[in-house]
Amino acid sequence: MNDETPDIQTSSSSGEASHKSDAGREPAAVKKKRTKISAKAATAAIEARIGHKFADASLLATAFTHVSALKSARKRGDSYQRMEFLGDHVLGLIVSDMLYRAFPNADEGELSKRLADLVRRESCADVAKSLGLVDDIKLGAVGAGAGARLRKSVLGDICEAVIGAVFLDGGYAAAAQFVERNWTERMRKPRRPLRDPKTVLQEWAQGKGLPTPVYREVERTGPHHDPQFRVAVDLPGLAPAEGVGGSKRAAEKVAASVMIEREGVAGGPNDG
Repeated sequence: MNDETPDIQTSSSSGEASHKSDAGREPAAVKKKRTKISAKAATAAIEARIGHKFADASLLATAFTHVSALKSARKRGDSYQRMEFLGDHVLGLIVSDMLYRAFPNADEGELSKRLADLVRRESCADVAKSLGLVDDIKLGAVGAGAGARLRKSVLGDICEAVIGAVFLDGGYAAAAQFVERNWTERMRKPRRPLRDPKTVLQEWAQGKGLPTPVYREVERTGPHHDPQFRVAVDLPGLAPAEGVGGSKRAAEKVAASVMIEREGVAGGPNDG
């Protein structure tokens, strides 16, 4: 009787192992369905952030596909590149229309400078970051570090591709809604001065009959390889204004900007 006991335990153990093994394998149909549901949920999440529900979801998928993710390099049309080309021009048209209506007294030169600032790659990348699109980019087999760098480098392109996809799926009106939601605040408050602040301050001083602004180094701190300069700008009858920067030139621009803002100089960084 003792001789039979191991046989029973072995059989039982084998049955449990077999049962667990079967339970661990998910039927292909179930797995495929689960993948589809997951993909739909991911698409819906992106659509919610973008603010547009796609009739053709493949357009959205293409907008996020980097060339490295394609099985064949010859099928570059299946990546975001063509949509980026389209989106770039759609963005330019929409922002031009926004600027024309928002700044009725601005001349062609000012409108062109504002346009260039708003549609540059860095501005588009900022929009993509604000919408959390960086993790949605589909890349090929690259290392973690390389993938992170690549995602950041193509963010601006992806944003333009998304605009192209929205335009193809919903027309001009849909694309205009997307751009207006994400660019209106940037249009009202440019991220960088439209003109060199030193030039603006000098022209303003000349118009007031004042001499050319004088810049003087107040202090230099930090190591030789990474210095910090404190510079003051002087004009007769006005309190000095100071700025700090990694170079004298940068510090001078900050000082000029400070005086421009303080004196309410027209044509300054925040004048619109």
